[in-house]
Formats: sequence, structure tokens, C-alpha cells
Amino acid sequence: MALKITEECIACGTCVDTCPTGAIVEGGDIYTINDDCTECRACIDSCPVDAITE
Repeated sequence: MALKITEECIACGTCVDTCPTGAIVEGGDIYTINDDCTECRACIDSCPVDAITE
């Protein structure tokens, strides 16, 4: 089960700073999660607009 950043992303960068593996990167208008993700869920808890889903 992979984590995904949805279109609700406002590209604030909070999740980038929270990710312990550096798996969140800029991807155009919104951020994306790459294969380095360990699914620790830290980004889900940090997102102010709930744009990260399982």
C-alpha cells in the first residue's frame, strides 16, 4: 500500500521537511512521493490540507 499526494496539495513543503527518508520531491504543481518511502506516515500527520492518502 503506497502513500500518494493528491491534487489537494498546496505545495507548502511541510511534508518534505517531515519525511525522514527524503522520499517527497517537487513534481510540477504538487509534490510526489518516490520509491524511497517507507510508509512511516509522518507526512500524513504533517499535511495541513490532508492531501496525502494511503
